[in-house]
Amino acid sequence: MTKVHPPFDPEVAAALVAVNGALPSSITPDLIGLLREMTDAGYTMGLDEIRRHVHAEELTVPGRAGDPDVALLVLRPTDRDPAVALPGLYFIHGGGMVAGNHRTGIDGVLEWMAAIPMVAVSVEYRLAPEHPHPAPVEDCYAGLAWLGEHAAGLGIDPDRMVIAGGSAGAGLAAATALAARDRGGPRVRGQLLMCPMIDDRALTPSSTELVGEGVWDSVSNATGWSSLLGPAAGGPDVSPYAAPARATDLSGLPSAFIEAGSVETFRDESVDYASRIWQAGGQAELHVWPGGCHGFDGVVPAAPMSREARAARVNWLRRVLAE
Repeated sequence: MTKVHPPFDPEVAAALVAVNGALPSSITPDLIGLLREMTDAGYTMGLDEIRRHVHAEELTVPGRAGDPDVALLVLRPTDRDPAVALPGLYFIHGGGMVAGNHRTGIDGVLEWMAAIPMVAVSVEYRLAPEHPHPAPVEDCYAGLAWLGEHAAGLGIDPDRMVIAGGSAGAGLAAATALAARDRGGPRVRGQLLMCPMIDDRALTPSSTELVGEGVWDSVSNATGWSSLLGPAAGGPDVSPYAAPARATDLSGLPSAFIEAGSVETFRDESVDYASRIWQAGGQAELHVWPGGCHGFDGVVPAAPMSREARAARVNWLRRVLAE
């Protein structure tokens, strides 16, 4: 029986024909290699191209005890006095927990840097299924912990840092914010969560609405979570550092920006996460973009809705970093 879901925005629907022709809506385990190839080809900038916009430096920093070192990409404006501390942004790339690297999604970070002078640090975490939980989140936390200790040397004001990510990166950003709270890690002012992948249980209506449609449907989501968690996915013993929606206490977290499309797997868990932050006494700004698929602003970047979404992110960053 076909599931009922909101209609796609007409521009999104038209663009999805080409998108799904190149990469199927349903990513099964045998298609992880193709997803990695497509992510590298379509969403990952080369270092030379990045350096046409900003100063870029690759660093290797210690992982958690017993873990390998973690690669970071540090981006600084080329036209700023290095002696003047700027806000810092810690970025975690998307890719369903199984694809991407620290240059994936950097085009969006460069847009933020053009609008708001800041230093951005992007982390390269180990990917599932070769490296299941807790490897990805521990790499992300190790990078943030290092950044907290070395912010001044990077020209970052340690009191003005935010963490951001999209899709799986947004899920890892939420998990890293939880870990920083619980472990007494660096103070982060805000968490920018774009279409966050935060719940392995597939309990919400939107988590099962899409099968063979859109971007990152329910089949793809099951592939991502099973890659990260193995047979534990959906069961009773999953850590909130793997699936932040599992957290029972959302108090004491940094201010959140949470967004999703109305026609995507992560819609309902995004709304629920924002609601529970409010109920715990925290602050969250929630956007559900009508007719948007997962990552819609990458699918139809010139559409009015995509421009509005990008502007909303910048406006939130500007407010949070100015506080």
